[in-house]
Amino acid sequence: MANTPTPYSISELAQEFTISTRSIRFYEDQGLLKPVRDGTKRLYSKHDKLRLKLILRGKRLGFSLKEIKELFDLYDAKLSSSKEITGLMDSIKLRKLSLLQQLEDIQVVLMELKSAERRCNDALNKLTKD
Repeated sequence: MANTPTPYSISELAQEFTISTRSIRFYEDQGLLKPVRDGTKRLYSKHDKLRLKLILRGKRLGFSLKEIKELFDLYDAKLSSSKEITGLMDSIKLRKLSLLQQLEDIQVVLMELKSAERRCNDALNKLTKD
């Protein structure tokens, strides 16, 4: 008999990711998670757990839930025609360009913050020497 993975309960996922069960239910309502129902219980698979991890990472990076859903749709896309594949490649290209621009913007802001931090440290050092 095949060894089937044990599903996760909503409370187990909430505890592991330090979020509320309400948040997980909200992501489910948005179509981002698709647990199996056993009566009133929600049973989450490893796939759901991975998606939850990606949702939380996306949110930390500033993605909206709509953008996260679009990324999931890219991953889940059926690659059955050249038109679909071409459309998917175009979407991937646009997403990559957007992320590269964000990365460049983040690097510039980090440099500006380091410069401001140096100025503050220099000012503090000057004040403590006086």
